[in-house]
Amino acid sequence: MAAEMETPRVSLRVPIGYPIGMTELQQNRRSRRLRYRAPRPVRRLWVVAVARAWPLAQMWYRSWGLRLDGRPDDAVWYFAYGANMHDSAFLERRRMRPMEWRVGCIPGYRLRFNLSGRPKGRAAPANISADPEGEVWGVLYRITRRELVLLNATEGVPGPRYQPLELPVTDGKDNDLVAVAYVADGAAIDGNPSLRYITLLRDGARDHGLPDHWLAHLDGVQHAE
Repeated sequence: MAAEMETPRVSLRVPIGYPIGMTELQQNRRSRRLRYRAPRPVRRLWVVAVARAWPLAQMWYRSWGLRLDGRPDDAVWYFAYGANMHDSAFLERRRMRPMEWRVGCIPGYRLRFNLSGRPKGRAAPANISADPEGEVWGVLYRITRRELVLLNATEGVPGPRYQPLELPVTDGKDNDLVAVAYVADGAAIDGNPSLRYITLLRDGARDHGLPDHWLAHLDGVQHAE
């Protein structure tokens, strides 16, 4: 099943991903972007501008070799398995306003901590990777596509690390849905998340009523010293 879901998407209809016929000039421009990172206030203003002007957002995504289709007010499901399960991250820091939320589970994947965080060597953000025997529990949020673009930007999308994938999800009442989740190419060996980070996951999971076996799984994750 995982092999059939490798194409990144941000719409239920049109796949996005690398490449979509990028010219050599576009690839060179993208390489320069990866080396240069604008100051945070500039990035924030830019993201707000492109989210309000949908054609500009589509042009921005296309410059990265990505597709962004659909209408800005379309409702989409987003699956949070990391810090975004916690209200302080999703509602307060990222300023999302979901129409509803549900408990959800993605089969065929497993939770990893195999990305590089800060401080280096003492933090490892959450990630998921394909595993036919695995499952990942989290929180499903129903948001607009415009909000998804804003959320993407806070997670570095478009960018070199996380890619948004549409994956099949089952909610807490066994309804089948499709939701966007962030997936990255991580290291082969997992690291350890910081105590602050894993506490966000544990508290967010408890606050949203995730099942006991998943709470026990998160409680068993060793944090960095």
